[in-house]
Amino acid sequence: MATEEPMAVGAEAPMQGEAMQGEAPAAQASEESAVHDFLVILEEHRKNCEAQGKYVEAEIAKNRLEELRQHEFSRRKEALRSRQIAERLGVEEAHMLEFQQFNAAWDKKFEDYEHKAAELEEKMRERHQGEVMEFQAKVAEQMQNARPKFSKELLNIRRIQETLAKQKEYAEAHKTKMKADLMEAEEMERFRETQSTKNLSRERQYLGKQQQEISALRKRIQTGRDELKKQRQMELERLLQRYQNVKNELESQQNIERLRAEKYLMKTLFPQTSSVR
Repeated sequence: MATEEPMAVGAEAPMQGEAMQGEAPAAQASEESAVHDFLVILEEHRKNCEAQGKYVEAEIAKNRLEELRQHEFSRRKEALRSRQIAERLGVEEAHMLEFQQFNAAWDKKFEDYEHKAAELEEKMRERHQGEVMEFQAKVAEQMQNARPKFSKELLNIRRIQETLAKQKEYAEAHKTKMKADLMEAEEMERFRETQSTKNLSRERQYLGKQQQEISALRKRIQTGRDELKKQRQMELERLLQRYQNVKNELESQQNIERLRAEKYLMKTLFPQTSSVR
């Protein structure tokens, strides 16, 4: 309940402001009517004094009329100027509010875009990590099951070893076997080194393809980012142009209004001077 009271007070403020704004033109019209009526009465008094030969009083009335007319002319001119300033300030405030809303909306749009871009990149990294682990497990299994193609020399020594064993020449067979085992170990080591080199090369190529994929994603993200920036700039230019158009139109209307008002005031407050012109 405590949070509702400020809202209620805040809601009354615009209504009070509108009421005061509504009262101002009525009060101004009433004041202008009273001044007009007084000027009419004073002008009739001047004419009566002139007709009756009361020239001193007529002179006083004439000077008072001139003074009142000048004062009313200045007052109305200043009132118009103040109102037009308020109108321009209103346009400026509306533009500033629209500009703030524009920036807030675009900040949110960029924030959402960057969040989505980060999500896409993170998902791709996670997928790549899983693919690399799967690739490495597959390579390890292939390495475990791989068997080298031994040299003809080693195969020939193994045949000699078997022949010597069948001939029961075990001492010679043992020597031959030792030689063959050493040669097989050397060939197996070379095979494993070769396979390891090939697998490292395959893994580098695989990682390179992944890097190309993430680079392509980043390029697409940057392209989208640039497009957003371009779109924001275009909309900002349209917003500023609309403001400039409204401002120019208001200034033009106010200039016309000011000229008409001055012409009307000269006609109503200084009828003799305006008729001479």
